[in-house]
Amino acid sequence: MKSKSLIIFTAILLLISFLAYVAVYGLNVGKYEVLPVKNLIRLGLDLRGGATVLLQAKDNPNDPINDEKISRAIATIRERIDALGVTEPIIAKVGKDRIEVQLPEIQDPQRALELIGQTAQLEFIEEETQQVILTGNDIKKAQAEYAPSSDGLGQAPVVAFELSPEGAKKFAEATERNLNKIIGIYLDKKPISLPKVQSVIPNGKGVITGSATMEEAGDLATLIRAGALPVEMETLSVTAVGPQLGANSFERSIAAGQIGVLLVLLFMLFYYRLPGLVSDIALLLYIIIVLTVLALLKATLTLPGIAGIILSIGMAVDANVIIFERIREELRLGKTLRASVDSGFRRAFLTIFDSNITTLIAAVVLFYFGTGPIKGFAITLSVGILSSMFTAIVVTKYLLRLLIEGTRMKSLKLFGL
Repeated sequence: MKSKSLIIFTAILLLISFLAYVAVYGLNVGKYEVLPVKNLIRLGLDLRGGATVLLQAKDNPNDPINDEKISRAIATIRERIDALGVTEPIIAKVGKDRIEVQLPEIQDPQRALELIGQTAQLEFIEEETQQVILTGNDIKKAQAEYAPSSDGLGQAPVVAFELSPEGAKKFAEATERNLNKIIGIYLDKKPISLPKVQSVIPNGKGVITGSATMEEAGDLATLIRAGALPVEMETLSVTAVGPQLGANSFERSIAAGQIGVLLVLLFMLFYYRLPGLVSDIALLLYIIIVLTVLALLKATLTLPGIAGIILSIGMAVDANVIIFERIREELRLGKTLRASVDSGFRRAFLTIFDSNITTLIAAVVLFYFGTGPIKGFAITLSVGILSSMFTAIVVTKYLLRLLIEGTRMKSLKLFGL
């Protein structure tokens, strides 16, 4: 029994050490590769730079703002941003009529701002009667491509579009009615192309010329595909975070976290000795669990999120301190080591449970009512609390029992006893 307990304890120690190594450095075995946890966790805007745009919907007395319109606006903005190639944007509703858009590592904030804010009301208008023939809702597909230029000397960027069946029917009638006449194509009441109808277009397929570059054509195609914003938006603020500033913040936060964890590990080892060693092992497992869960959840890590992790580390250590002090009290009463451990954990459980549950409730409230970094803080804090309860109550107790059974100690070398 003694040797078996020691073998299990040693195996767990080696397993946790291996998991810690994989979490920090990754693993590459043949065709299988496990990336370091830091490569799997998304970094927020404040850690890698970018821009934050805060938009507010303009209220119209005849067409009031509601949740459905804001949701549609968010979906439209997301589709436009996806076309920019921005990875992992964060788009969230703020209050009743505002939308916050976070664009990590954006290279051209002004272009993004212009694309986000345009209303993109596309209309095909008869030049003579000023009658609207088609709108953006009649467009089925739109994409940027090259077509022969008007002078026949090369290729020019255009937006090729395909109409819906109903739109194709209306467009066929309009082109027949306007042979050798102009049907203007307008975006937000501004002409972007004034082509003369050369022939009837019965199949609902055509092109929009007038784009100077392929990028411009691509932006136009994106606006057409995404459609119009359901409400007019105005820009309240644009906040830019440089990549270098974000990198410095990240490096300093990680360095502070590492120093803090190291000091905690040394304190527990010095003050509680063997139980402190067990606590340190459980704490390392706790950190591995938290980072792995964040990676699996694809959570976005921000500076407040790092603060949440560090705070939960403190709570995990606090739980172990409460447990060890309860065990110390039981030992002073003359109980056996095994009985003291069992009684110490039992007495500490309610205290640990109450403090963690109240903090968890606060984290849930922050997540429900908060936005952006506040939600990130709430997520990391919640994951940390649940993980710390598991490692402190389950893992620490199991490892202490293995240590007691494996060494057949009469008393743990708790400091002061």
